[in-house]
Amino acid sequence: MVSLAVFPKGFFDALVSGRMSLEEWLDLAATLDVDGVELYPAFFRKDDEEYVGRIGERIRSLGLAMPMLCHSPDFTQRDPSLREKEVEILRRRVDMTAQLGGKYCRVLSGQRRPDVEEEEGINWVVSCIEQAIPHAEVAGVVLVLENHYKDGMWTLPEFAQSKERFLRILRALPSPWLKVQYDPSNAVVAGDDPYELLEAVLDRVATVHASDRYLEGGTLADLRRMDADPQHGYARILKHGVIGEGLNDYDRILGTLARAGFSGWISIEDGEGPTIAEGMENLRRSVAFLRGKIAEHFPRDTEERLF
Repeated sequence: MVSLAVFPKGFFDALVSGRMSLEEWLDLAATLDVDGVELYPAFFRKDDEEYVGRIGERIRSLGLAMPMLCHSPDFTQRDPSLREKEVEILRRRVDMTAQLGGKYCRVLSGQRRPDVEEEEGINWVVSCIEQAIPHAEVAGVVLVLENHYKDGMWTLPEFAQSKERFLRILRALPSPWLKVQYDPSNAVVAGDDPYELLEAVLDRVATVHASDRYLEGGTLADLRRMDADPQHGYARILKHGVIGEGLNDYDRILGTLARAGFSGWISIEDGEGPTIAEGMENLRRSVAFLRGKIAEHFPRDTEERLF
C-alpha cells in the first residue's frame, strides 16, 4: 500500500541549528494527514541508543512511522581513511534507522569536488556502498540511492547529480539491498527529463520524494543555460514550492508508478514560508494535493486506508 510521509524541508535550518527541536517538529507533523515522518541525522541532539529510542517511542505514540532516514554520506573524498570513516558512519545510520523502525536509509554519492575525475569518483562511491550493503542486509534496511542535487550542509553540489553518473553507480551495484529514492525535482535541477529518469529506474524505485519547483524570472531553456549556484546546487531562478503548483506532472509520475505496481512510501518535501504557520499551511496544501492524486492513481490503496 502506498503511504504518505513528510520531510520538513522548510524547517531544515531551524532543526539543524536547534531553533526548533525534533520533538516540536514531530508534534507539528502529527497535525498533518500523513502516515510517517522522514528524518535527518542532524535533527537529533544525540545519537546514543537511549535518546534515539525515546524519539522512536514519541513517533509511535503520535501514530506515525519513520520510514526513511535521509543520510548523506560523502564518498568522494580523496583520502581513503575519510572514505572508510564515511562507510562506518553509514553503518551506524543503518542501525539508527532500524532502531527507529525504518526500512530505508538514503545514500548519496558525495560532493562534486573539482579535483575528482569521473572514473575515480564512481569507483570510490561504488566501493563504499558495496562495503555497507552486507551490514544493511543484516539489519534489514534497504539502502536507497537518491538522484540528488546538494545536501543542505554541503558546500558543493552532488557528484552524481547527472542521470549518466547516477545510473552508472546504480547499475554497478545490482544488489536487492540497494534501490532508488526518486526525486523528480532533482532531475529538473540537473537538466534531465524527470520522466525519462523514472522510466530508467522504475524497476528499482523503493521510495519517492514529492517536491516541486517553479521558475521565477526565466524559462526551462534559461535554466539549462544557467550555471548552478555554488552554495545551493541550482540556478537562482528555480524556487521550491507547494506540491502540484510547480513544474512536475504528478499525474504522469504517479500513473507511471501505479502501472509498475509501486507500493512504497511517498514523502513530501515542503514547508517553505517566512513563518512556521505559513510553512505548515503550505505543507497542508501539499498533503491535500498528494492525497487526492494517490486516491486517483491508487484507488485500492485509498480504500484499504479508509476501511
